[in-house]
Amino acid sequence: MKKIEPNKLPDNYINIIGNEWMLVTAGTKEKFNTMTASWGGTGFLWNRPVVFIFIRPERYTYEFIENGDYFTLSFLGQEHKDVHKICGSKSGRDIDKIKATGIQPYFSESGNILFKEARISIECKKLYTDMIKEENFLDKSLFEKWYGGAHGNPHKVYVAEIVNMWVNE
Repeated sequence: MKKIEPNKLPDNYINIIGNEWMLVTAGTKEKFNTMTASWGGTGFLWNRPVVFIFIRPERYTYEFIENGDYFTLSFLGQEHKDVHKICGSKSGRDIDKIKATGIQPYFSESGNILFKEARISIECKKLYTDMIKEENFLDKSLFEKWYGGAHGNPHKVYVAEIVNMWVNE
């Protein structure tokens, strides 16, 4: 893996997050969980390169993100959609996702979880969180579409500083 500056990534984040998807991973070497996500983005906020992601409180990974200061985002590429299907449809409460997918974890110098198969890895430090709130929607149809009825609880938003980024050479 080659360390790069966040502004040097040649990919289109809208495309890779929305179409390729990402693994959101948090925890410790002893115990961690990963999940597939396709909602999020990148930008520049508070004079820092940042990511923002959305996690529902009922997801097992939520506990790990809440209990630590860091999480990682891993982009595996289209060739690993099978990994995303398992990590997005099965709970780490019920199965060992690492064993089920065959992906190989390794740990950053800070002890955060990355994957050898990732073509892009981003190490993130939490800066801000808040729950999505119905009263803050200007377009009320969005809340109904994504959270009404049986769609599930609103997400929690995490804004995190990009502290390290790597590309697989």
